[in-house]
Amino acid sequence: MNLVLLAFRLMCLAWLWPVTLHNGSHQPNKRRHKDVYLGENSKNQHGGRIDFKMKKSDSTKSLLIKSEQLLRIEDHDFAMRPGFGGAAIPVGIDVQVESIDSISEVNMDFTMTLYLRHYWQDDRLAFPSSSKKSRTFDARLVKKIWVPDVFFVHSKRSFIHDTTMENIMLRVYPDGNILYSVRITVTALCAMDFSSFPLDTQKCSLELESYAYNENDLMLYWKNGNDSLRTDEIVLSQFFIEEFHPSYGLAFYSSTGWYNRLYINFILRRHIFFFMLQTYFPTMLMVMLSWVSFWIDRRAVPARVSLGITTVLTMSTIITGVSASMPQVSYVKAVDIYLWASFLFVFLSVIEYAAVNYFTTVEEMKKLKGGKIPADFNATQTMAFDGCYHDNDIDLTPFPELPSTPNTERSRTATSRNSAAEPPPTEGTRLRRKKSIKHNLSFIMSNSYMIDSYSRVIFPMTYLMFNIIYWSLYS
Repeated sequence: MNLVLLAFRLMCLAWLWPVTLHNGSHQPNKRRHKDVYLGENSKNQHGGRIDFKMKKSDSTKSLLIKSEQLLRIEDHDFAMRPGFGGAAIPVGIDVQVESIDSISEVNMDFTMTLYLRHYWQDDRLAFPSSSKKSRTFDARLVKKIWVPDVFFVHSKRSFIHDTTMENIMLRVYPDGNILYSVRITVTALCAMDFSSFPLDTQKCSLELESYAYNENDLMLYWKNGNDSLRTDEIVLSQFFIEEFHPSYGLAFYSSTGWYNRLYINFILRRHIFFFMLQTYFPTMLMVMLSWVSFWIDRRAVPARVSLGITTVLTMSTIITGVSASMPQVSYVKAVDIYLWASFLFVFLSVIEYAAVNYFTTVEEMKKLKGGKIPADFNATQTMAFDGCYHDNDIDLTPFPELPSTPNTERSRTATSRNSAAEPPPTEGTRLRRKKSIKHNLSFIMSNSYMIDSYSRVIFPMTYLMFNIIYWSLYS
Protein backbone atom coordinates (compact mmCIF):
# COMPACT_ATOMS: atom_id res chain seq x y z
CA MET A 1 0.00 0.00 0.00
CA ASN A 2 2.82 2.37 0.85
CA LEU A 3 4.50 1.54 -2.41
CA VAL A 4 1.37 2.41 -4.36
CA LEU A 5 1.03 5.76 -2.55
CA LEU A 6 4.67 6.65 -3.20
CA ALA A 7 4.34 5.80 -6.87
CA PHE A 8 1.27 8.02 -7.16
CA ARG A 9 3.14 11.00 -5.63
CA LEU A 10 6.02 10.57 -8.05
CA MET A 11 3.63 10.55 -11.00
CA CYS A 12 1.98 13.79 -9.79
CA LEU A 13 5.35 15.48 -9.31
CA ALA A 14 6.48 14.46 -12.77
CA TRP A 15 3.32 15.91 -14.26
CA LEU A 16 3.55 19.30 -12.43
CA TRP A 17 7.29 19.93 -13.12
CA PRO A 18 6.97 21.16 -16.80
CA VAL A 19 4.16 23.54 -15.84
CA THR A 20 6.36 25.18 -13.15
CA LEU A 21 9.23 25.65 -15.57
CA HIS A 22 6.93 27.21 -18.15
CA ASN A 23 5.55 29.79 -15.70
CA GLY A 24 9.03 30.68 -14.47
CA SER A 25 10.25 31.41 -17.98
CA HIS A 26 7.40 33.92 -18.63
CA GLN A 27 7.88 35.93 -15.43
CA PRO A 28 10.80 38.15 -16.67
CA ASN A 29 8.84 39.03 -19.79
CA LYS A 30 6.02 40.28 -17.67
CA ARG A 31 8.39 42.49 -15.72
CA ARG A 32 9.88 43.80 -18.93
CA HIS A 33 6.45 44.54 -20.32
CA LYS A 34 5.62 46.33 -17.12
CA ASP A 35 8.66 48.59 -17.49
CA VAL A 36 7.72 49.45 -21.04
CA TYR A 37 4.20 50.17 -19.93
CA LEU A 38 5.46 52.60 -17.31
CA GLY A 39 7.62 54.25 -19.92
CA GLU A 40 4.63 54.74 -22.17
CA ASN A 41 2.71 56.29 -19.29
CA SER A 42 5.62 58.65 -18.66
CA LYS A 43 5.62 59.55 -22.33
CA ASN A 44 1.93 60.42 -22.21
CA GLN A 45 2.32 62.33 -18.96
CA HIS A 46 5.19 64.62 -20.04
CA GLY A 47 4.09 64.91 -23.64
CA GLY A 48 7.40 63.81 -25.11
CA ARG A 49 9.57 60.88 -26.02
CA ILE A 50 12.06 59.43 -23.56
CA ASP A 51 15.60 59.46 -24.89
CA PHE A 52 17.19 56.44 -23.24
CA LYS A 53 20.66 57.61 -24.34
CA MET A 54 20.28 60.90 -22.48
CA LYS A 55 18.93 59.00 -19.51
CA LYS A 56 21.96 56.76 -19.51
CA SER A 57 24.42 59.74 -19.76
CA ASP A 58 22.77 61.67 -16.89
CA SER A 59 25.57 61.74 -14.31
CA THR A 60 23.19 62.41 -11.42
CA LYS A 61 21.49 59.07 -12.07
CA SER A 62 24.34 56.93 -13.30
CA LEU A 63 26.81 57.76 -10.52
CA LEU A 64 26.45 55.99 -7.23
CA ILE A 65 28.03 58.88 -5.25
CA LYS A 66 26.90 62.47 -4.64
CA SER A 67 28.73 65.58 -5.82
CA GLU A 68 30.01 66.25 -2.31
CA GLN A 69 31.46 62.76 -2.23
CA LEU A 70 32.92 63.18 -5.71
CA LEU A 71 34.65 66.40 -4.68
CA ARG A 72 35.63 64.92 -1.31
CA ILE A 73 34.30 67.92 0.56
CA GLU A 74 34.09 66.05 3.86
CA ASP A 75 37.72 64.98 3.61
CA HIS A 76 39.18 68.52 3.73
CA ASP A 77 39.03 71.58 5.93
CA PHE A 78 37.75 74.33 3.63
CA ALA A 79 38.00 76.91 6.36
CA MET A 80 41.64 77.23 5.29
CA ARG A 81 42.72 78.67 1.96
CA PRO A 82 44.29 76.41 -0.68
CA GLY A 83 47.99 75.88 -0.10
CA PHE A 84 47.87 77.20 3.44
CA GLY A 85 51.35 77.89 4.78
CA GLY A 86 52.87 78.19 1.31
CA ALA A 87 52.98 80.90 -1.29
CA ALA A 88 50.10 83.30 -1.82
CA ILE A 89 47.27 81.86 -3.89
CA PRO A 90 46.66 83.87 -7.10
CA VAL A 91 43.04 84.86 -7.69
CA GLY A 92 42.19 86.32 -11.07
CA ILE A 93 39.35 88.82 -11.36
CA ASP A 94 37.14 89.48 -14.37
CA VAL A 95 34.35 92.10 -14.28
CA GLN A 96 31.53 92.83 -16.68
CA VAL A 97 29.62 96.04 -15.88
CA GLU A 98 25.95 95.58 -16.65
CA SER A 99 24.71 99.08 -15.82
CA ILE A 100 25.31 102.26 -13.86
CA ASP A 101 21.95 102.70 -12.20
CA SER A 102 22.29 106.14 -10.66
CA ILE A 103 24.74 108.93 -9.84
CA SER A 104 23.86 111.21 -6.93
CA GLU A 105 25.56 114.58 -6.54
CA VAL A 106 23.86 115.21 -3.20
CA ASN A 107 25.13 111.96 -1.63
CA MET A 108 28.30 111.91 -3.76
CA ASP A 109 27.95 108.22 -4.71
CA PHE A 110 27.05 105.96 -7.63
CA THR A 111 25.21 102.64 -7.96
CA MET A 112 26.55 99.95 -10.29
CA THR A 113 25.38 96.44 -11.22
CA LEU A 114 28.11 94.06 -12.36
CA TYR A 115 29.13 90.44 -12.83
CA LEU A 116 32.12 89.65 -10.62
CA ARG A 117 34.06 86.53 -11.62
CA HIS A 118 36.87 84.87 -9.64
CA TYR A 119 39.40 82.37 -10.99
CA TRP A 120 41.68 80.25 -8.81
CA GLN A 121 42.86 76.66 -8.37
CA ASP A 122 42.05 74.38 -5.45
CA ASP A 123 43.56 70.89 -5.74
CA ARG A 124 41.26 69.66 -3.00
CA LEU A 125 38.32 69.88 -5.43
CA ALA A 126 39.99 67.97 -8.28
CA PHE A 127 38.04 64.88 -9.35
CA PRO A 128 38.58 62.06 -11.87
CA SER A 129 36.81 62.47 -15.19
CA SER A 130 37.28 60.61 -18.43
CA SER A 131 35.55 63.33 -20.48
CA LYS A 132 37.50 66.22 -18.88
CA LYS A 133 34.28 68.20 -18.60
CA SER A 134 33.55 70.69 -15.85
CA ARG A 135 30.71 70.54 -13.38
CA THR A 136 28.51 73.55 -12.62
CA PHE A 137 26.85 74.17 -9.25
CA ASP A 138 24.78 76.90 -7.64
CA ALA A 139 24.92 78.69 -4.28
CA ARG A 140 24.15 75.56 -2.24
CA LEU A 141 27.63 74.14 -2.79
CA VAL A 142 29.42 77.47 -2.51
CA LYS A 143 28.68 77.62 1.21
CA LYS A 144 30.61 74.39 1.80
CA ILE A 145 33.93 75.27 0.14
CA TRP A 146 36.51 78.04 0.34
CA VAL A 147 35.95 81.13 -1.83
CA PRO A 148 37.89 84.44 -1.92
CA ASP A 149 36.56 87.09 0.49
CA VAL A 150 36.59 90.01 -1.95
CA PHE A 151 34.77 93.16 -0.80
CA PHE A 152 34.22 96.66 -2.18
CA VAL A 153 36.20 99.44 -0.54
CA HIS A 154 34.21 102.62 0.29
CA SER A 155 30.93 100.85 -0.45
CA LYS A 156 27.83 102.14 1.32
CA ARG A 157 25.58 99.16 0.58
CA SER A 158 25.59 96.16 -1.70
CA PHE A 159 23.61 92.98 -2.26
CA ILE A 160 23.60 89.80 -4.34
CA HIS A 161 20.57 89.39 -6.55
CA ASP A 162 18.35 86.50 -5.47
CA THR A 163 15.54 86.34 -8.07
CA THR A 164 14.52 83.62 -8.63
CA MET A 165 17.53 82.01 -6.96
CA GLU A 166 20.75 83.56 -5.73
CA ASN A 167 22.67 84.71 -8.81
CA ILE A 168 25.76 82.63 -7.96
CA MET A 169 27.54 80.14 -10.19
CA LEU A 170 30.36 77.75 -9.30
CA ARG A 171 32.13 75.81 -12.03
CA VAL A 172 34.69 73.16 -11.05
CA TYR A 173 37.10 71.60 -13.56
CA PRO A 174 38.67 68.13 -13.15
CA ASP A 175 42.15 69.62 -12.55
CA GLY A 176 40.88 71.78 -9.66
CA ASN A 177 40.48 75.10 -11.51
CA ILE A 178 37.44 77.02 -10.30
CA LEU A 179 35.26 79.77 -11.75
CA TYR A 180 33.10 81.58 -9.21
CA SER A 181 30.68 84.19 -10.63
CA VAL A 182 28.24 86.40 -8.76
CA ARG A 183 25.90 89.24 -9.81
CA ILE A 184 26.10 92.20 -7.44
CA THR A 185 24.65 95.69 -7.14
CA VAL A 186 26.87 98.03 -5.14
CA THR A 187 26.58 101.67 -4.08
CA ALA A 188 30.01 103.20 -3.52
CA LEU A 189 31.46 106.58 -2.65
CA CYS A 190 32.78 108.89 -5.35
CA ALA A 191 34.76 111.96 -4.29
CA MET A 192 33.33 114.51 -6.72
CA ASP A 193 34.73 117.97 -7.38
CA PHE A 194 31.99 120.51 -8.16
CA SER A 195 34.19 123.56 -8.70
CA SER A 196 33.30 123.46 -12.43
CA PHE A 197 29.71 122.27 -12.05
CA PRO A 198 27.78 121.87 -14.36
CA LEU A 199 30.64 122.02 -16.85
CA ASP A 200 32.54 119.38 -14.92
CA THR A 201 34.09 115.96 -15.52
CA GLN A 202 33.99 113.45 -12.67
CA LYS A 203 36.43 110.60 -12.07
CA CYS A 204 35.06 107.70 -10.03
CA SER A 205 36.40 104.25 -9.18
CA LEU A 206 35.14 101.03 -7.66
CA GLU A 207 37.82 99.31 -5.55
CA LEU A 208 38.09 95.56 -4.86
CA GLU A 209 40.18 94.04 -2.10
CA SER A 210 40.45 90.93 0.04
CA TYR A 211 39.23 91.53 3.56
CA ALA A 212 41.10 88.87 5.55
CA TYR A 213 44.07 87.82 3.38
CA ASN A 214 46.95 90.20 2.81
CA GLU A 215 49.44 89.92 -0.04
CA ASN A 216 51.29 87.07 1.70
CA ASP A 217 48.19 84.84 1.50
CA LEU A 218 46.21 86.02 -1.51
CA MET A 219 47.25 87.86 -4.66
CA LEU A 220 44.50 89.62 -6.59
CA TYR A 221 45.17 90.41 -10.24
CA TRP A 222 43.28 91.21 -13.42
CA LYS A 223 43.03 87.90 -15.25
CA ASN A 224 43.22 89.26 -18.80
CA GLY A 225 44.88 92.62 -18.22
CA ASN A 226 42.95 95.55 -19.68
CA ASP A 227 40.52 93.13 -21.32
CA SER A 228 39.38 91.96 -17.89
CA LEU A 229 36.93 94.86 -17.69
CA ARG A 230 34.04 94.73 -20.13
CA THR A 231 30.92 96.86 -20.28
CA ASP A 232 27.54 96.63 -21.88
CA GLU A 233 26.07 99.59 -23.75
CA ILE A 234 25.45 102.06 -20.93
CA VAL A 235 23.38 105.21 -21.47
CA LEU A 236 23.02 107.80 -18.70
CA SER A 237 20.65 110.75 -18.59
CA GLN A 238 23.08 113.44 -17.39
CA PHE A 239 26.48 111.95 -18.13
CA PHE A 240 28.51 110.62 -21.00
CA ILE A 241 30.97 107.84 -20.15
CA GLU A 242 34.29 108.81 -21.68
CA GLU A 243 36.46 105.93 -20.47
CA PHE A 244 36.43 102.61 -18.59
CA HIS A 245 39.78 101.09 -17.60
CA PRO A 246 41.14 98.82 -14.85
CA SER A 247 44.18 99.48 -12.68
CA TYR A 248 46.11 97.85 -9.86
CA GLY A 249 47.59 99.03 -6.59
CA LEU A 250 48.46 98.23 -2.99
CA ALA A 251 46.75 99.37 0.20
CA PHE A 252 48.49 99.50 3.57
CA TYR A 253 46.88 99.05 6.97
CA SER A 254 49.04 99.61 10.02
CA SER A 255 47.69 96.62 11.91
CA THR A 256 47.48 93.96 9.17
CA GLY A 257 49.93 94.96 6.42
CA TRP A 258 49.74 95.32 2.64
CA TYR A 259 46.76 94.21 0.55
CA ASN A 260 46.29 93.90 -3.20
CA ARG A 261 43.67 96.28 -4.53
CA LEU A 262 42.01 96.39 -7.95
CA TYR A 263 40.39 99.52 -9.38
CA ILE A 264 37.53 99.91 -11.85
CA ASN A 265 38.03 103.48 -13.09
CA PHE A 266 35.58 105.43 -15.23
CA ILE A 267 35.35 109.06 -16.31
CA LEU A 268 31.99 110.85 -16.57
CA ARG A 269 31.40 114.05 -18.52
CA ARG A 270 28.19 115.91 -17.74
CA HIS A 271 25.69 116.88 -20.43
CA ILE A 272 25.25 120.66 -20.32
CA PHE A 273 22.03 120.93 -22.34
CA PHE A 274 19.76 120.12 -19.38
CA PHE A 275 21.28 122.91 -17.28
CA MET A 276 21.18 125.32 -20.20
CA LEU A 277 17.41 124.89 -20.36
CA GLN A 278 16.81 124.84 -16.61
CA THR A 279 19.30 127.41 -15.33
CA TYR A 280 21.32 129.43 -17.83
CA PHE A 281 18.63 130.46 -20.35
CA PRO A 282 16.13 131.60 -17.66
CA THR A 283 18.89 133.55 -15.94
CA MET A 284 19.87 135.31 -19.17
CA LEU A 285 16.26 136.22 -19.84
CA MET A 286 15.81 137.67 -16.35
CA VAL A 287 18.89 139.85 -16.77
CA MET A 288 17.67 141.09 -20.17
CA LEU A 289 14.22 141.72 -18.73
CA SER A 290 15.73 143.98 -16.08
CA TRP A 291 17.17 146.18 -18.87
CA VAL A 292 13.67 147.01 -20.12
CA SER A 293 13.35 149.51 -17.29
CA PHE A 294 16.02 151.68 -18.95
CA TRP A 295 13.54 152.41 -21.77
CA ILE A 296 10.65 153.21 -19.42
CA ASP A 297 10.21 156.85 -18.50
CA ARG A 298 11.89 157.82 -15.28
CA ARG A 299 8.64 159.27 -13.94
CA ALA A 300 6.81 155.92 -14.22
CA VAL A 301 7.76 154.84 -10.73
CA PRO A 302 5.29 151.93 -10.28
CA ALA A 303 6.27 150.30 -13.60
CA ARG A 304 10.00 150.45 -13.06
CA VAL A 305 9.93 149.43 -9.40
CA SER A 306 7.63 146.45 -9.98
CA LEU A 307 9.76 145.26 -12.90
CA GLY A 308 12.94 145.47 -10.84
CA ILE A 309 11.48 143.67 -7.82
CA THR A 310 10.05 140.90 -10.03
CA THR A 311 13.37 140.16 -11.68
CA VAL A 312 15.18 140.17 -8.32
CA LEU A 313 12.73 137.69 -6.78
CA THR A 314 12.89 135.43 -9.84
CA MET A 315 16.67 135.30 -9.65
CA SER A 316 16.44 134.43 -5.96
CA THR A 317 14.12 131.53 -6.79
CA ILE A 318 16.50 130.17 -9.44
CA ILE A 319 19.47 130.34 -7.06
CA THR A 320 17.52 128.57 -4.30
CA GLY A 321 16.41 125.77 -6.65
CA VAL A 322 19.94 125.08 -7.86
CA SER A 323 21.34 125.09 -4.33
CA ALA A 324 18.70 122.59 -3.13
CA SER A 325 19.82 119.98 -5.69
CA MET A 326 23.51 120.28 -4.85
CA PRO A 327 25.60 119.17 -1.86
CA GLN A 328 26.53 121.78 0.69
CA VAL A 329 30.16 122.29 -0.31
CA SER A 330 32.42 124.96 1.13
CA TYR A 331 33.76 126.24 -2.19
CA VAL A 332 32.25 128.23 -5.05
CA LYS A 333 30.89 126.35 -8.05
CA ALA A 334 30.85 127.58 -11.63
CA VAL A 335 27.07 127.83 -11.63
CA ASP A 336 27.22 129.93 -8.46
CA ILE A 337 29.51 132.44 -10.16
CA TYR A 338 27.14 132.79 -13.09
CA LEU A 339 23.99 133.03 -10.99
CA TRP A 340 25.34 135.54 -8.52
CA ALA A 341 26.92 137.68 -11.25
CA SER A 342 23.57 137.73 -13.05
CA PHE A 343 21.84 138.55 -9.78
CA LEU A 344 24.26 141.47 -9.39
CA PHE A 345 23.30 142.82 -12.82
CA VAL A 346 19.60 142.62 -11.93
CA PHE A 347 20.21 144.26 -8.57
CA LEU A 348 22.26 147.07 -10.15
CA SER A 349 19.42 147.82 -12.55
CA VAL A 350 17.20 148.48 -9.52
CA ILE A 351 19.89 150.63 -7.91
CA GLU A 352 20.26 152.52 -11.21
CA TYR A 353 16.63 153.57 -11.13
CA ALA A 354 16.96 154.57 -7.50
CA ALA A 355 19.80 156.91 -8.49
CA VAL A 356 17.84 158.29 -11.44
CA ASN A 357 14.82 158.97 -9.27
CA TYR A 358 16.92 160.65 -6.59
CA PHE A 359 18.77 162.93 -9.00
CA THR A 360 15.51 163.86 -10.70
CA THR A 361 14.02 164.86 -7.37
CA VAL A 362 17.09 166.97 -6.49
CA GLU A 363 16.91 168.66 -9.88
CA GLU A 364 13.26 169.55 -9.34
CA MET A 365 13.97 170.95 -5.92
CA LYS A 366 16.71 173.20 -7.29
CA LYS A 367 14.45 174.47 -10.05
CA LEU A 368 11.69 175.09 -7.56
CA LYS A 369 14.02 177.08 -5.30
CA GLY A 370 15.43 179.02 -8.25
CA GLY A 371 11.98 180.09 -9.36
CA LYS A 372 12.06 178.26 -12.65
CA ILE A 373 9.03 176.17 -11.69
CA PRO A 374 5.88 178.08 -10.74
CA ALA A 375 4.68 177.59 -7.23
CA ASP A 376 1.25 176.54 -8.43
CA PHE A 377 2.65 173.86 -10.79
CA ASN A 378 1.24 170.37 -10.22
CA ALA A 379 3.50 167.59 -11.56
CA THR A 380 0.73 165.01 -11.33
CA GLN A 381 -1.29 166.91 -13.94
CA THR A 382 1.64 166.73 -16.31
CA MET A 383 1.84 162.92 -15.86
CA ALA A 384 -1.90 162.41 -16.03
CA PHE A 385 -2.07 161.36 -19.66
CA ASP A 386 1.07 159.43 -20.51
CA GLY A 387 2.88 159.02 -17.19
CA CYS A 388 5.78 161.13 -18.41
CA TYR A 389 7.15 164.35 -17.14
CA HIS A 390 7.72 166.94 -19.91
CA ASP A 391 9.83 170.03 -19.41
CA ASN A 392 7.81 171.79 -22.14
CA ASP A 393 4.81 171.83 -19.87
CA ILE A 394 6.60 174.26 -17.55
CA ASP A 395 6.75 177.98 -18.29
CA LEU A 396 10.38 178.82 -17.69
CA THR A 397 10.87 182.65 -17.66
CA PRO A 398 14.29 183.87 -18.73
CA PHE A 399 16.44 185.86 -16.35
CA PRO A 400 16.05 189.69 -16.78
CA GLU A 401 18.95 191.62 -18.24
CA LEU A 402 20.92 193.91 -15.92
CA PRO A 403 20.56 197.73 -16.56
CA SER A 404 23.57 199.31 -18.17
CA THR A 405 25.60 201.81 -16.02
CA PRO A 406 28.79 203.85 -16.70
CA ASN A 407 30.82 201.28 -14.72
CA THR A 408 29.52 198.37 -16.72
CA GLU A 409 30.20 200.19 -19.97
CA ARG A 410 33.75 200.91 -18.82
CA SER A 411 34.33 197.26 -17.92
CA ARG A 412 33.01 196.09 -21.26
CA THR A 413 35.37 198.46 -23.09
CA ALA A 414 38.37 197.23 -21.07
CA THR A 415 37.49 193.62 -21.78
CA SER A 416 37.23 194.26 -25.51
CA ARG A 417 40.64 196.02 -25.48
CA ASN A 418 42.31 193.13 -23.66
CA SER A 419 40.84 190.61 -26.01
CA ALA A 420 42.05 192.62 -28.97
CA ALA A 421 45.57 192.95 -27.52
CA GLU A 422 45.96 189.24 -26.83
CA PRO A 423 47.23 187.29 -29.82
CA PRO A 424 44.94 184.58 -31.18
CA PRO A 425 45.87 180.99 -30.26
CA THR A 426 48.28 179.39 -32.65
CA GLU A 427 47.23 176.47 -34.82
CA GLY A 428 47.52 173.08 -33.15
CA THR A 429 46.96 174.26 -29.61
CA ARG A 430 43.82 173.22 -27.66
CA LEU A 431 42.27 174.99 -24.78
CA ARG A 432 41.05 172.53 -22.10
CA ARG A 433 39.40 173.27 -18.82
CA LYS A 434 39.94 170.71 -16.08
CA LYS A 435 36.59 169.71 -14.65
CA SER A 436 36.42 168.55 -11.07
CA ILE A 437 34.54 165.50 -9.84
CA LYS A 438 32.07 167.75 -8.10
CA HIS A 439 31.35 169.52 -11.37
CA ASN A 440 30.80 166.20 -13.19
CA LEU A 441 28.53 164.99 -10.42
CA SER A 442 26.51 168.17 -10.53
CA PHE A 443 26.24 167.84 -14.30
CA ILE A 444 24.88 164.29 -13.98
CA MET A 445 22.46 165.41 -11.26
CA SER A 446 21.17 168.21 -13.43
CA ASN A 447 20.77 165.80 -16.39
CA SER A 448 19.56 162.59 -14.72
CA TYR A 449 17.99 161.29 -17.92
CA MET A 450 21.52 160.64 -19.25
CA ILE A 451 21.98 157.84 -16.68
CA ASP A 452 19.35 155.75 -18.46
CA SER A 453 20.95 156.53 -21.82
CA TYR A 454 24.37 155.31 -20.67
CA SER A 455 22.89 152.27 -18.91
CA ARG A 456 21.29 151.09 -22.15
CA VAL A 457 24.79 150.57 -23.54
CA ILE A 458 26.95 149.83 -20.49
CA PHE A 459 24.82 147.05 -18.99
CA PRO A 460 24.48 144.88 -22.14
CA MET A 461 28.13 145.32 -23.11
CA THR A 462 29.36 144.44 -19.63
CA TYR A 463 27.13 141.36 -19.44
CA LEU A 464 28.31 140.26 -22.87
CA MET A 465 31.95 140.54 -21.79
CA PHE A 466 31.17 138.55 -18.66
CA ASN A 467 29.62 135.73 -20.71
CA ILE A 468 32.59 135.62 -23.07
CA ILE A 469 35.04 135.32 -20.19
CA TYR A 470 32.88 132.80 -18.29
CA TRP A 471 32.32 130.36 -21.15
CA SER A 472 35.92 130.59 -22.32
CA LEU A 473 37.17 129.63 -18.85
CA TYR A 474 34.80 126.76 -18.05
CA SER A 475 33.97 125.29 -21.47
